[in-house]
Amino acid sequence: MPGYLIKDTTKEERQRIVEESIGNISGSCDGCMAGLAEMYQDYIDGKKEIRDINKEFSSRYVRVDMDKGYSGGCPM
Repeated sequence: MPGYLIKDTTKEERQRIVEESIGNISGSCDGCMAGLAEMYQDYIDGKKEIRDINKEFSSRYVRVDMDKGYSGGCPM
């Protein structure tokens, strides 16, 4: 299995990896697919690794409640 790191792939391979991972990026289900494709453009261009993009995206959803000692996730 080939690697997914920028150093192990060409721009064309990274484009294909993103397209195959996301699915039909030209679909017009609710407009979300185009946003996902744009999110990974830095990976395709060789600027950021996928793990870094995912980490940045996920970090926006981490909540820390210092008073209750609770970190992240749904409290329900």
